[in-house]
Amino acid sequence: MPHVESTPAFNGPPPQDAWHAEFQRLLPQWESLRDLTKVIIPISISRVNQFDAARLDVEMSAMLKEQLVKVFSLMKPGLLFQYEPELDAFLEFLIWRFSIWVDKPTPGNALMNLRYRDERAAPITGKEVRTGLEGPGLSVSQKIFYCISFVGGQYAWSRLQSFSAFRRWGDSEQRPLARRAWGLVQNAEGLYRAASFFNLLLFLHGGRYKTIVERILKARLIYGSPNMNRAVSFEYMNRQLVWNEFSEMLLLLLPLLNSSSVKKFLLPFSKDKSAGSSGDEADCPICRSSPSIPFIALPCQHRYCYYCLRTRCSATGSYRCTRCNEVVVAIQRQGSI
Repeated sequence: MPHVESTPAFNGPPPQDAWHAEFQRLLPQWESLRDLTKVIIPISISRVNQFDAARLDVEMSAMLKEQLVKVFSLMKPGLLFQYEPELDAFLEFLIWRFSIWVDKPTPGNALMNLRYRDERAAPITGKEVRTGLEGPGLSVSQKIFYCISFVGGQYAWSRLQSFSAFRRWGDSEQRPLARRAWGLVQNAEGLYRAASFFNLLLFLHGGRYKTIVERILKARLIYGSPNMNRAVSFEYMNRQLVWNEFSEMLLLLLPLLNSSSVKKFLLPFSKDKSAGSSGDEADCPICRSSPSIPFIALPCQHRYCYYCLRTRCSATGSYRCTRCNEVVVAIQRQGSI
């Protein structure tokens, strides 16, 4: 009799412990896959806009400084120049106080649709990320350090340079301590310029942090609004086109006009009637002075300077007298037979 193996009967779904064990085995794989999806959304901020924003901030500070200097224009000359670093620091502090400290962009950043974002707290993925421009602004510590570095740092450096130049630390006659301090100042300036140049290269490559302070603070400039309408004004363009056409028309018509005829036509409308008065008969009607070499126009017998009358007759084939508007057919020296 052949041997037949019996198969176990199916007794329903597997026990709950088996599902739990399988879930615990696959959970690390799922977490690793989720970590792979946590990538920062790549965004590209125009480098030109960031440079333009910095330049606009400088122009804004210069405009405020110019208006403030006009307020003290009646003071003693040179008095305000002594406190120029303090004035610059005060204006920079005002801009920082009413822009970055209150979570608003600077005037240049506002014109370029830019704002500062804390890259350390920027969201990576999730439902709150839609454009890659989300993220909080600068923290309180970042704002304070920004003020200390930009406002206080620039003020301290300008004062140190002016003080060292006034004390002439770099002269050979100075004490060794002063020369050593001057060398340290020069070395610090060289290192800062080298670091700024290296940071500029990194900025041109990645487009993230424009200055060293922004890189240290992880304060990145991003667009304030993902959608911004471009306002195009044609007013300046229209005025420029009209002016160009008008200037070209004048350049075309002015050589064709007879200046003497135009003056003769406008003479009745002029308030100055001295040109046709009898008291000016002795003067040349062209240069309004006494003729050095008097010549008369024929046939009207009016007196001119030789050079004035000769140049007008040579330039125009049928020159008309400025006084009587009669055609001059010849010229003759006054007093000759």
